[in-house]
Amino acid sequence: MPDVLIAPSVLSADFARLGEALVGLEEAGADWIHLDVMDGQFVPNLTFGPPVIRAMRPHSRLPLDVHLMIVEPDRHLEAFAGAGADAITVHVEACPHLHRTLSAIRALGKRAGVALNPATPVDGLAYVREVLDHVLVMSVNPGFGGQAFIPAVLPKVAALRELASLAGPPLRIAVDGGVDAATTPAVVAAGADVLVAGSAVFDAPSLAAGIQALRHAAGGVQAQR
Repeated sequence: MPDVLIAPSVLSADFARLGEALVGLEEAGADWIHLDVMDGQFVPNLTFGPPVIRAMRPHSRLPLDVHLMIVEPDRHLEAFAGAGADAITVHVEACPHLHRTLSAIRALGKRAGVALNPATPVDGLAYVREVLDHVLVMSVNPGFGGQAFIPAVLPKVAALRELASLAGPPLRIAVDGGVDAATTPAVVAAGADVLVAGSAVFDAPSLAAGIQALRHAAGGVQAQR
C-alpha cells in the first residue's frame, strides 16, 4: 500500500487569507491541497471557481486537487485545468457519461478522480478503471465542513482497494469528511491512502500540529500492515 498522503481542505481556511494558508500548509508538511468547488446546485453551498484557484496557484508548489461539487462539470474542465489544477475530481452522481468525462480530464494532462457520496455504491467504477487515477469517498454528505464522520462508508474503501488491483493507472483512494486523528486509524485500515481533512488541520494549535497528528495516527496503522 502506498504511503498515506495528507491533503488539507482549504474549505476550513480563512478565505480572506487563502494565499497565506497555502504557504503555511506547504511549510507544515502537507502533501496535496484539496480545493472544494461548490455551485449552490449540486450542493447547497457556494465557494470559489477558476479565478480564485488561478490566484492561489502561485502560492504553493503542492499539487492542487480540485473537487468539483457541481452540476455539468464537463462544461468547466478546461477552465479549472487552465487555472492550475493538477487533479480534477468529479462526482459520479453528476456525470451521465463518466468515462468520457474522465478521459477529457486526462486529455488535459490532469489526474482524473471520481467522488462518491455516502449512499453511492462502488459498482460501475471497474468499467472506468483504465482512465481513473483516484477515488474520493465522501464520509459526510457534501456541502459543508465540520460534519461528523459516517462509519458506514468504510466497506466502500475496502472494496476500492480491490479495484486498485485491476489493470490501469496507480489508484489512490481518498476519504473526505470528518477525518481526524480519531477516525484516521479505521480509514487507513480499510485501505485509504489519502486523508482529506479541514477542521482537523485548521482548528489544531498549528497547521503543522494538525498534519502531524493525522500522520502519526495513520503511521500507527501502516506499521501493523
